Amino acid sequence: MNRELLLLVDALAREKNVHKETVFGALEMAIASATKKRFNEEVEVRVSIDRETGDFESFRRWQVLPDDAVEAPPHQIALSEAQKQYGDIQVEDFIEEQLEPIEFGRIGAQAAKQVILQRIRDAEREQLLQDFLARNEKLVTGTVKRIERGNAMIEAGRVEAVLPRDQMIPKENLRVGDRVRAYLVRIERALRGPQLILSRTAPEFISELFRLEVPEIEEGLLEIKSAARDPGVRAKIAVHAKDKRIDPIGTCVGMRGSRVQAVTQELGGERVDIVLWSADPAQFVIGALAPAEVSSILVDEEKHAMDVVVDEENLAIAIGRSGQNVRLASELTGWTINLMNESESQEKSRAESEATRKLFMEKLDVDQEVADILIQEGFATLEEVAYVPINEMTEIEAFDEATVNELRSRARDALIVQAIKSEEQAEGVDPELRSLEGMDGELAAKLAGAGIKSRDDLGDLAVDDLVEISGIDGERAKELIMNARAHWFKE
Repeated sequence: MNRELLLLVDALAREKNVHKETVFGALEMAIASATKKRFNEEVEVRVSIDRETGDFESFRRWQVLPDDAVEAPPHQIALSEAQKQYGDIQVEDFIEEQLEPIEFGRIGAQAAKQVILQRIRDAEREQLLQDFLARNEKLVTGTVKRIERGNAMIEAGRVEAVLPRDQMIPKENLRVGDRVRAYLVRIERALRGPQLILSRTAPEFISELFRLEVPEIEEGLLEIKSAARDPGVRAKIAVHAKDKRIDPIGTCVGMRGSRVQAVTQELGGERVDIVLWSADPAQFVIGALAPAEVSSILVDEEKHAMDVVVDEENLAIAIGRSGQNVRLASELTGWTINLMNESESQEKSRAESEATRKLFMEKLDVDQEVADILIQEGFATLEEVAYVPINEMTEIEAFDEATVNELRSRARDALIVQAIKSEEQAEGVDPELRSLEGMDGELAAKLAGAGIKSRDDLGDLAVDDLVEISGIDGERAKELIMNARAHWFKE
């Protein structure tokens, strides 16, 4: 029996191309499973097979747990009880009792065989997956094997992958036998073993397609910095040449458009705009909004946003159908883009100047003339008046040194008063809300003033409500609300 067991292990390991240790592990699990059937309760059994002789031993096990944590006595034991038998036993250790070896009947042998084969199949899948991952392939090519609930099961060599319905290009109708390419998004560990999850809508998919068509990318002479897609309709990619002698756009387009056309055909006719990447964010945004021509651009580093002004005839082009062009440009660059025409820009500028004028007149106790001088010189906040280098303010012709010192002193006093008021308002705010990622003292005070004093209060808000209360941009408001709600899902 023992010799036959060793021969079986050797044969299975060679036939299935898995390690002997995997087969031994499967066999130990099978014997343990058969041994458990001798008991009427849910016990834990460990089996150890000697790798040299084939002899095996079976043990019933109990895990040592704190006295108040024992929930399943058939395989758990209280620490106090265990210490009566073994003085130096610790929590999480195991107590074992040797069992008589079982005799396999016909049913037991069949059950053991099923367990062994299942473990070996799992090991085979894992080995195939590891071999696939070792090749570091992100672009998967395979054949549609079957369609299940709208999802396409793809056979890629000896590996099976899943292309979910929501990851297919809209209006795409895949059939059994079709050859298909897709991007490997992630690996899911399911009951049937590990599965590759694919996507044909991910921005990374278009980057990998260009890598396939443009040798200069693979060679490291050209780099795709970012990509944004409206799958099946339009896409934008940002390219950068590491070698200045290379024209990045022309290289990606190819002779008579051959390279970009090959990508477009794979994507079901998706139109691709190739944008020149720039380290200057404003220049990058201007290129991303093409073919619209930009009149002027104002960068707000703090909000990570840009006000982009275009003339009336370019406004529709810049926005694109259903806002597609500006949305893709924003995704490509990572900046929030606020499009406006000349009159809207002037109106916004007037409104901002009026708000700043009112702030300076109220907090610095100055007249409109002094406030306007500060605005004309580029000052927009009390912090700037209080803390910019003094030489920058003394260069203003309308102010003498005494006036500059007085303005700076008043600005600092106003900021101190403002900080004290904010602290007082935020006194009743839950510490968890104050420590929330993305929260600051000023925002906490504004929320407290509106009755928002806990994470749950914030989580109950809609994005538009938070924007109205706090004055922050929509993206930051959305992120704060999601952070506030995070603990709901953990619970």
